[in-house]
Amino acid sequence: MTSERPQVIVVDAANVVGSRPDGWWRDRSGAARRLLTKLAVLQQRLQDTTDIVVILEGAARAAVTGPDAPDTGTLRVVLAPGSGDDTIAAVTAEAAAQPHNPEITVVTADRGLRQRTDPTGATAVGPRWLLDQLES
Repeated sequence: MTSERPQVIVVDAANVVGSRPDGWWRDRSGAARRLLTKLAVLQQRLQDTTDIVVILEGAARAAVTGPDAPDTGTLRVVLAPGSGDDTIAAVTAEAAAQPHNPEITVVTADRGLRQRTDPTGATAVGPRWLLDQLES
């Protein structure tokens, strides 16, 4: 993640959370909270020219409400009103249309979603890439 160009990292939270069989299905909003907390720390470590956009869908949307909601700092959290994939595709297209021409990375293992974001010039990476960033 060292580039001269501004960067946007679009995170398919459901896909990242679902990539680890750690019981996330018993508490989707709790799993999303944990991911948001880690992403907020990563965002602080990254240069100012990198924006992380996290898409939450379904029950995970509750992660940003209530007394247990994490401090997301400068993360941009988007609550998908319906399909998470539709929202991720729209957010990626929005980023690609920015006049400062950011380098876009979409974090998902979903092949169909990757095909939808490829035309924007985004680079798709799997959840392992992000998990490695969070653990370093």
